[in-house]
Amino acid sequence: MKILKKIVIVLLLIVAVLLITALFLKKDYAVKREITINKPKQEVFDYIKYLRNQNNFSKWAMMDPLMTKTYQGTDGTVGFISAWDSKADSVGKGEQEIVKIEDGKRIDFEIRFIKPFESKDKAYMITDSISPTATRVIWGFDGHMTYPMNLMLLCMDFDKMLGGDLAIGLERLKTKLETE
Repeated sequence: MKILKKIVIVLLLIVAVLLITALFLKKDYAVKREITINKPKQEVFDYIKYLRNQNNFSKWAMMDPLMTKTYQGTDGTVGFISAWDSKADSVGKGEQEIVKIEDGKRIDFEIRFIKPFESKDKAYMITDSISPTATRVIWGFDGHMTYPMNLMLLCMDFDKMLGGDLAIGLERLKTKLETE
């Protein structure tokens, strides 16, 4: 009985230490990747501002070919919503809304995950002219993890996980735009 009591006390201490640690950990994370596309800035921006075009380059849009996609509003404008629903847990259910556009420069999205977990995050794409025929595209993702879920930031490398997916999407975008 004394051994069981000691085990319970040790487990409670471990949980307490983890919960106290989580109080002092960051809750926000940011991931971004960039690529240079050999096309004029406005041409690149005019392509990426349409959420439906993400079906042609985003890794996440291609993860489940059987997912259901629905759209609301006018694509390429503030308020447009692209929603997805998949039976695959790796894709889940959610929607992405255009929340701000700086024409020719930046587009901001709010991503609302519904299943397998609920979360709201922000994403953006920025175009920056390097020359008349070359554009730097930055794709970023800003996330927030509530307490005590922010403990996952200790053991999960979101920069590596999400950054790899962003890089794949940017490579596909580059290939798509440069071969058209």
